[in-house]
Amino acid sequence: MKLGIIIETKEYEKAWNAMRFAVTAKKTGHEVKVFLMGEAVEIENMTHEKYDVAAQVQAFDELDGEILACGTCLKSRNMEGSDVCPISTMIDCVQMVEWADKVVTF
Repeated sequence: MKLGIIIETKEYEKAWNAMRFAVTAKKTGHEVKVFLMGEAVEIENMTHEKYDVAAQVQAFDELDGEILACGTCLKSRNMEGSDVCPISTMIDCVQMVEWADKVVTF
């Protein structure tokens, strides 16, 4: 199955669960794309003693998962994209939704 995951939060536990879901889906053979929107564009560097979001982002990347980060949301935070979370557009988000069999939001 093709799964699109839209993450809009940087709340540690929710972002951690979203990325754990993405990692688990990849490990069980699904095609997965993640789109980061709003405050979620900050999750690549989020670490917490209990909810290590950055570790889940890294695990997803190591499984060749694709993460896209909203360019407008990055710019509004004076941030840039990265190799793991490149700058993307709302058109990319729409294309991900069209590509996916199911879309999940966190």
